[in-house]
Amino acid sequence: MARFWIGVASAEHVRIGRAGGFMQLCHGKAAPLRRLRPGDGVAYYSPSECFGARDGLQAFTAIGAVRAGEAYLADMGGGFHPYRRDVTWWSADEVPIRPLLDELVLTAGKRSWGAVFRFGFVEVGLADFAVIAKAMRAEGGGLQRDLLDHAERALLFPEVPVSPGKVEEGAWA
Repeated sequence: MARFWIGVASAEHVRIGRAGGFMQLCHGKAAPLRRLRPGDGVAYYSPSECFGARDGLQAFTAIGAVRAGEAYLADMGGGFHPYRRDVTWWSADEVPIRPLLDELVLTAGKRSWGAVFRFGFVEVGLADFAVIAKAMRAEGGGLQRDLLDHAERALLFPEVPVSPGKVEEGAWA
């Protein structure tokens, strides 16, 4: 069963990962990446354009699906060897989070909504992931289409239970 995640990183770092087909989390730690499984949905929230800046970007900057394989070490020079996971990034727009705050279960009604991102990696439900994907106008072939189809059914027929982070059998095939 697929699960859905949001990672936190500056937009400039996210763009490097998108260009290279990978993701890094929590300053290169392996543990969060080991929680991911092939087919899991991942999105990035970028509080800033540049690492350490306070420029107030506050946007979703990438979305895609985890590819097969395990976390692996990369050499970025200067003795820095972060762990990475390969991701199929979908074509998507970068979008501000503020218009989505009341739509996302993760942030709705929370005055200090940014606190949910403080650990750099958070699991979200299918409904939240679908809201983000739709806002970003994500396009990524069959995987993304199946995800949105399932999410739309869940939103149209809320009486049918859908567990957070779960999709029906075969939705990611």
